[in-house]
Amino acid sequence: MTELLSEQPYAYRRQELVEPDWTRLPGWRDVTREQWESAQWQRVNCVKNVRQLRAVLGDLVDERFYADLVDDQQRLATMSMLLPPQMVNTMVPFERFDTEAFYADPIRRYMLPVASDRHPVWPSHPYASRDSLHEHDMWVAEGLTHRYPTKVLAELLSTCPQYCGHCTRMDLVGNSTPAVDKLKLTMKPVDRYDAMIAYLKAQPGVRDVVVSGGDVANVPWRNLESFLMRLLDITTIRDIRLATKALAGLPQHWLQPDVVEGLERVARTAARRGVNLAIHTHVNHVQSLTPLVARAAQTALEVGVRDVRNQGVLMRGVNATSSDLLDLCFALQGEAGILPYYFYMCDMIPNAEHWRVAVWQAQQLQHDIMGYLPGYATPRIVCDVPFVGKRWVHMVTEYDRERGISYWTKNYRTSIEGDDLDRKYPFHDPIDTLPEAGQRWWSEEMASV
Repeated sequence: MTELLSEQPYAYRRQELVEPDWTRLPGWRDVTREQWESAQWQRVNCVKNVRQLRAVLGDLVDERFYADLVDDQQRLATMSMLLPPQMVNTMVPFERFDTEAFYADPIRRYMLPVASDRHPVWPSHPYASRDSLHEHDMWVAEGLTHRYPTKVLAELLSTCPQYCGHCTRMDLVGNSTPAVDKLKLTMKPVDRYDAMIAYLKAQPGVRDVVVSGGDVANVPWRNLESFLMRLLDITTIRDIRLATKALAGLPQHWLQPDVVEGLERVARTAARRGVNLAIHTHVNHVQSLTPLVARAAQTALEVGVRDVRNQGVLMRGVNATSSDLLDLCFALQGEAGILPYYFYMCDMIPNAEHWRVAVWQAQQLQHDIMGYLPGYATPRIVCDVPFVGKRWVHMVTEYDRERGISYWTKNYRTSIEGDDLDRKYPFHDPIDTLPEAGQRWWSEEMASV
């Protein structure tokens, strides 16, 4: 039996979560545990620019990296730099911290992209767009996207405690960068929330609200609790999901006494009214999971949140191997109490080609992770197709592998389309993953435009 197990493509070994030693980094050599576990200290000491990164890392990283980072920030970055210490501390956590290890680190690769990461020929797909999912086109009130028949997305604000390089809402979220002049929410928050509640009261067919942004961890708790209680007063709402990467990037926020106590009030009200309350977080690599993250997730469950689920993003250089995905999922489910739920294919936004995978690669990964995890904890890999929505990667209707064009169908209408449900909607693989003939076709196609 031992011999049989050793021959498996993936060998499971339980790994307990460990909080990396933040004092290994020169800038935090004197930081106490009390400071580290303070949400206020974490927010005040976020890394927002190259100067602050130098202050933290000292001479562990050489000038080549900093120049690479500056180049990206000035020309290519779609998100400004914002990294809580918790997030930085999960980069190169247990090995020698040097320039090459930092370049190779999976958390660094998507939270702190540099110019040399980007694809030199195809940094963006020709059909990439700022709002690739057309969420803004489907606003029924400022920040309220009605994209699915029974579900809406409520973007309460446009900021997060941390900014991910691959953010699908890069057209709205965060500060403007030289590459992207961001859209702005213009209404006062109280007026925006009122408009959302008014719409939902008038739409009895909507039963599911994803409360997001940005990140709900940046909404003052009093305001967030008030909004959630107003949602719970609408009898047709049956599911509420709080979207927060901060559970992993800033778990200290979700461990603050006032937040825990408030979450318990909301959870008890939801349970009493028969509403499913869940937290959806965003962890892309096992290094992000630490005892603090597990404690934040467990605390949410203890006060009555029904589920804490993970929605990761599939990215080359970060997690696009079966072993990376399985390592993460076992740690999520077995050590942190977080249910692996979805892995999205990275969306077709500008300057993201180096992260994206082809549909056939996603299909292979879905195949390769089956059978290891419990069925309820086996994540679905999905493609969020523009105008269509989430589709399991094996649901493709047609697929031209040479040109990397897949076609998808849908079974419902949105507000920006007509009555035709027979239409096929295209999605495009990264051009550098195509065979030579396909890459040549795209080069000729773009040359003729």
